[in-house]
Amino acid sequence: MLTADDVVKSYAAKDAAAPVLRGVSLAIEPGQFVCVVGRSGSGKSTLLNILSSLLSPDAGSVRYQGRDLAAMSEAERNRLRATDFSMVFQMHHLLPYLTARENVLTPFLSGLRPVSAARRKRAMECLDRMGLADMAQRLPGALSGGERQRVAIARALVTEPRIVFADEPTGSLDGDTGRQIMDILTGLNAEGLTVVMVTHEPAYAAMASRVITMRDGHILAAA
Repeated sequence: MLTADDVVKSYAAKDAAAPVLRGVSLAIEPGQFVCVVGRSGSGKSTLLNILSSLLSPDAGSVRYQGRDLAAMSEAERNRLRATDFSMVFQMHHLLPYLTARENVLTPFLSGLRPVSAARRKRAMECLDRMGLADMAQRLPGALSGGERQRVAIARALVTEPRIVFADEPTGSLDGDTGRQIMDILTGLNAEGLTVVMVTHEPAYAAMASRVITMRDGHILAAA
């Protein structure tokens, strides 16, 4: 479904380029729940951003369903991120002046075209799945941290993606709320959604079907 082949990535540093990924290769199959773990600076988030097409590698390739992401036009990659790929970040990144339902609908906002009734219904279905249907008209400031993150997950699901990429989705939450978010993600995966997640928490990684351990820009182990 999604493959990386000998991916290399560096960032500009003061005196020279600082390598972050040093020839990473992996394959992700449909329906897997993959957790990427490792110390800070190991390259986890960079790998996630490259797999999700938010970053381009310096060398190597990433292919989705056989197509090289680098060979796609920017418009094609934008369509991919609007349909098959979705992101959940550590911070919810909700717009504070929009209600929960309006935030979930933001992937459908384009120009002045009104959002269809079918998409508004889909947004409410996603909020209901997160247990937030009765909070649809609340602004983010009136929601708890866990509720805001659930709105962010509903926003990621509203386009019916095939893969959700989650970068430390529990990192800013307390333990009980973090476990609630993990229960949601594992439940979605059980229904067939492919999930690729970065985490520092061994207990959360243990809930995945596959764990990839990184160190110094290399894959140290993949189970």
